[in-house]
Amino acid sequence: MMTSPEVSASSDDAKWQSINWKAIKQHVLKLQMRIAKAIREGKRGKVKALQWILTHSKSAKFLTVKRVSQNKGSKTPGIDGIIWNTDSRRMIAANQLSRKAYKTKQLRRIYIPKKNGKLRPLGIPCMNDRAHQALYLLALEPISETVADANSYGFRPNRSTADAIQQCFICMSRKASANWVLEGNIKSCFDRIGHQWLIDNIQLDKRMLKQWLECGFIDKGLFYKTEEGTPQGGIISPTLMLLTLASLEQLVKSIAHKTGDKIHFIGYADDFVITGTSKEVLVNPKNIS
Repeated sequence: MMTSPEVSASSDDAKWQSINWKAIKQHVLKLQMRIAKAIREGKRGKVKALQWILTHSKSAKFLTVKRVSQNKGSKTPGIDGIIWNTDSRRMIAANQLSRKAYKTKQLRRIYIPKKNGKLRPLGIPCMNDRAHQALYLLALEPISETVADANSYGFRPNRSTADAIQQCFICMSRKASANWVLEGNIKSCFDRIGHQWLIDNIQLDKRMLKQWLECGFIDKGLFYKTEEGTPQGGIISPTLMLLTLASLEQLVKSIAHKTGDKIHFIGYADDFVITGTSKEVLVNPKNIS
């Protein structure tokens, strides 16, 4: 004989498994397309209204819970030790996902090795925080995809490292291509982005964004404040960085001396290459007034 909690769990399992994911994705996509259209038309008020509709829709909540509970990091818990590893837990989580009374928890700091032998710090949010970030990311991505640089390839849907490599080949493989290349990296890009700049310039729910930026992290049992930067490990962080660097390509091209300088910009996250006809063009561009 099944007890009441078991019956409830079985019911939630069945509800989750019966979700029409094709219809869910279509509904979310339609709202995202409307947000992108409003951004292109400069209708900030309409963008805000559509973002509210999207982040409060059941379809978006189901989709975000599915994403965070089935991606690569889904088995790595935050400081509360909770993971959503059953359909019943996913259904309950989706139904409880709400902005009302939401308060983020601190990140769990872990370190992963880099190729150069150093350690990269990651801040691991709790599942509930990941889901809220993923939910609001659905409302932010249409904006980032509309305003991001044409030749920026990192952390963007349907773009990859291979696309960046292909663009490098296109810009450098011809006989008439520029012969000089400047390769660069923005040092500690994730860690140095100013919180106030993000709050002032990113078109997203300010209360939610501020919580994610200022939540702090737990490292070896000690709490540390986060006064700048956006945590590596947060689902929404790459898109916040992408928006911070938007228009970098336009800026680079604007400092060329003349059209014949053959300035091309290819960016991938905080790494980039810039081509030019001479070392002088790349090292000593005209002053920006």
